[in-house]
Amino acid sequence: MFDDLTFEYFLESMLERVPNSFDKREGSIIYNALAPAAAEMAELVILLSIFYDESYVDTASYNYLVRKCKERGITPNDATNAIVKGEFNIDVAIGSRFSLDNLNYVVTEKVSTGVFKLKCEDTGPIFNLGKLIPIEYIEGLETAQLIEILINGEYDEDEESLRKRYYDSLESEAFGGNISDYKEKVNKLQDIGGVKVYPVWNGGGTVKLVLINSSYDTPSTELINQTQEKIDPIQNQGKGLGVAPIGHIVTVVGVEKISVNINTNITYQDGWNFEELKSSIEQTIDDYFKELNKTWSDKENIIVRVSQIETRLLDLEGVLDIENTTINGNASNLTIDKDSIVTRGDIVG
Repeated sequence: MFDDLTFEYFLESMLERVPNSFDKREGSIIYNALAPAAAEMAELVILLSIFYDESYVDTASYNYLVRKCKERGITPNDATNAIVKGEFNIDVAIGSRFSLDNLNYVVTEKVSTGVFKLKCEDTGPIFNLGKLIPIEYIEGLETAQLIEILINGEYDEDEESLRKRYYDSLESEAFGGNISDYKEKVNKLQDIGGVKVYPVWNGGGTVKLVLINSSYDTPSTELINQTQEKIDPIQNQGKGLGVAPIGHIVTVVGVEKISVNINTNITYQDGWNFEELKSSIEQTIDDYFKELNKTWSDKENIIVRVSQIETRLLDLEGVLDIENTTINGNASNLTIDKDSIVTRGDIVG
């Protein structure tokens, strides 16, 4: 729209309005008088094009997108801290600090003897479990292990995620405990990667929420319980003490995980064999399954496709050909239960 409105365009347009009886060549008085004005107008057009792009959701930069989202009551999700479980040979004091890799953790709550909840001091997701190192000496401490991620942390919501939420709000209006309302409220909670909502699943007024965590894996019991407490506390179900409307009895559960075994005949290039490619093959399958799990909340069922497995494995260096692929013993695509995701089982190649 603004591409043709250049310095040259404005200068030529103004010079055309001056009679030819005057000297209009470059360097002339008239030329020198009009050129600065043309330059200013060209700069104004550049600013106008920026304002134009920033006024639409599909082209707005992050700060302007935030302002557009506020028009619909949508705000970016803030970064959160991971909650993890640690196991120690002794009871450690609340507030004790430990490190693992480049992250620090602080003990926040006792679960049982030698088992505690810890909070990561940095926001964002964590990925590694392992040995915890005390930041200050603790008498009698011999072993300290981070054994489980209870609720993973998240980064500040990125631009594309916020833009998608804006468009989702236009496609289906969230109101008063309808499906869109539940999805909007649950997806705002920490460590939630998606949710499926089943109204009237066990009679009138009942709602079932099936969760997947932000790592697109099965949620921990801690995450399920925390979500249940915020949506509809068990001890006061149906009373409207959570975000669920009065009269809605909400049950929160997590997705199930289905193990997928793959058997295929791979022809290897000279000098290659299954053992040498095993880690690459496993990583390729893991990446494919994670892509599928990311789509879980938006699809009726996940479908593991033979063609996708063969195509991705054929791209690996060392693989010449592939045939006779089966998934869980069948030479056909595998349709997964609607409330389940997939994980890699045995691979034979």
